Amino acid sequence: MQKTPILIFGLSRGVFHHGALGIARSAGRLGIAVHRIGCERFAPARLSRYSGGWRAIPNADGERALEALRQFSAQMGPSVLIPIDDAASVFVDEHACELAEDFLFPRQPEGLASELSSKRGMYELCLRHGIPTPHSTFPQSERDVTAHAKDSGFPVVAKCINAGLAPAGSARVAIAGGEEELLAAYRAMEVSDVGNVMLQEYVPGTPETVWMFNGYFDERSDCRIGFTGKKIRQSPPYTGATTLGVCLANETVRDTTVRFMKEIGYRGILDIGYRFDARDGQYKLLDVNPRIGGTFRLFVGDDGLDVLRALYRDLTGEDVAPSVQQEGRRWIVEPLDAASSLVYLRRKDLTPRQWRRSLRHVREAAWFATDDLLPFLALWPFLLLDRLTALNGRRAA
Repeated sequence: MQKTPILIFGLSRGVFHHGALGIARSAGRLGIAVHRIGCERFAPARLSRYSGGWRAIPNADGERALEALRQFSAQMGPSVLIPIDDAASVFVDEHACELAEDFLFPRQPEGLASELSSKRGMYELCLRHGIPTPHSTFPQSERDVTAHAKDSGFPVVAKCINAGLAPAGSARVAIAGGEEELLAAYRAMEVSDVGNVMLQEYVPGTPETVWMFNGYFDERSDCRIGFTGKKIRQSPPYTGATTLGVCLANETVRDTTVRFMKEIGYRGILDIGYRFDARDGQYKLLDVNPRIGGTFRLFVGDDGLDVLRALYRDLTGEDVAPSVQQEGRRWIVEPLDAASSLVYLRRKDLTPRQWRRSLRHVREAAWFATDDLLPFLALWPFLLLDRLTALNGRRAA
């Protein structure tokens, strides 16, 4: 019997999106056909032996994206739809009724995906449900930014409320050590006539104080599988996504997340992050991704189950059995971790000996795989071209 295919759907450019490659490999190794609709005409992941097809919709507006999805469904039949970025997640939520005829995906309470994707919406949900989170404000002008700086002191974390609205090339997160840095970050992230910057209390700590939860919630918002772990290194350093992570049990993070998601009626795959605040002993929620995260292959049960496989089984009518977390399992994003490690070494936040020890127990890499080498080999020319393009752009400026 032919298995229901998977369609990876993205609306943000992601040439180096290792999460999409992880999806193709996780499902493809089970004999599931995996296809991709996104904004890139070509990417290293396209060369994966587990890539069943790739359709580009450059500069896609809503109607073009819907048309591409309709055409795919007409050719391939019903498929499991996996949004891999915030824009795609919100798009699926907003067009759920139209897409439900052709695709299998979790149906969220109306507007919940948009609320969780917005830093402001997430913050207000945390306040309403008693979830610890760093104190935040939402400036509407440079005067508000200056007033915040005088009241709160430094460092201050500046974040884009909606990353998709931010100007191209601007950082999504910045840690400002002074007023000029903070104003510069605000100017880079702000959008005319749209308040798009959140100023967040800085919670001191190293990357190891950042904890993650990866789980799948069914149509009743019951957690069918849930894993916890923490970051070891990030990219960009100190503020970005995981480049080296480890699976470790954390009941507080798990229980807090399960309660929160049950209360708001969340359904589907969830990727969420907290930072432990040693000042008051609380785990404070930093970010919510109402979708599959790029780090999902860090979290694999002893039976091989991950959140993608759990969702697929549930939506296609298969049983989702409990899965035991593999304590100490490590996962790495090779090129990004190498670049971040150099920064940590240069700033003396990491020693050569600590770096060598950190690579023990790495069980899987984002790019390298012995059964699927072409994406790894193609990655390096792409990285070189990307680097040269960035250097030429700076020289031209």
